[in-house]
Amino acid sequence: MTGAVAAASYLARRAAQKERVRILYRRALKDTLNWAVHRHIFYKDADALREKFDANKHVEDVETIDRMIADAEATYNKWRHPDPYIVPWAPGGSKFNRNPVPPSGIEIIYNYGKEDND
Repeated sequence: MTGAVAAASYLARRAAQKERVRILYRRALKDTLNWAVHRHIFYKDADALREKFDANKHVEDVETIDRMIADAEATYNKWRHPDPYIVPWAPGGSKFNRNPVPPSGIEIIYNYGKEDND
């Protein structure tokens, strides 16, 4: 029974590692867009990033993988963009909540200029 438990534990750890790598890759790829102004520059940087990740996909030792993930996360945190691009209408963007809901008691007339003059 301990062999089955060990195998399940190994598979669970590998699944967690794969998820961490996937999240790290996505975060790093999105951050690459903050550094590269033009798409032709971004594509080169994205290819280089993918090569860095693909170079280590053959590693099987779980301890080595954990160490490599920790090193990569530290490198990402060190080099991520200090002023990332935020879509203007997203939270934190320049247009987010630009026109907030008016306070209660203020009536907005949507048919301005089309009132009945009877």
